[in-house]
Amino acid sequence: MASSNQTRKAPDKGRSLDAASSGARARENDHRRVSAGERLNVYAEPGKLRTALARRGVRLTRQRCVLLDIMDQAEQHLTADSILERAQKIDPRVHRVTVYRTLEMLKSHGLLDELDLLHIHGHRHYYESHGPRDHIHVACLRCGKVREVESDLFEQLKRQVERDTGIGITVARVEIGGYCADCRPKAAT
Repeated sequence: MASSNQTRKAPDKGRSLDAASSGARARENDHRRVSAGERLNVYAEPGKLRTALARRGVRLTRQRCVLLDIMDQAEQHLTADSILERAQKIDPRVHRVTVYRTLEMLKSHGLLDELDLLHIHGHRHYYESHGPRDHIHVACLRCGKVREVESDLFEQLKRQVERDTGIGITVARVEIGGYCADCRPKAAT
């Protein structure tokens, strides 16, 4: 889970999101958060996915509960393989097909997002539990570090798109690629 000193306010307006710019003051009512590499949407309340599925009448098997707990507690984006590996440490009887069926079921209920993260690590797909707010994924194209950004500007953009198109947005994904402060000098050479 992200601690308050790992998550910081960051300026919008196209400025760099590195530590040098993080000290800029944000407007009082502007809610912007930038991760230092950890996920922003890690649930503070354990069992959130279990509770959501139980409300929907989904049967919660032991193996499914293991997978839900892994997703609830994940502090990074996970692949199906990494979920399987973690699950088999808890219950060796968890099979790959159970992982994929559970991921599909969570996606169909709107509780899980599937990301490709600009394919910076090949054609893998990553999964994260859907949190209370949509956010932007910003990936370094050199080292692969992924940061998550929440911004009121993103929320405003979604509302504008709804008004302009007449489509009620239920999910929004934005992935941005660039070079982090450590990799920027290396990328220039």
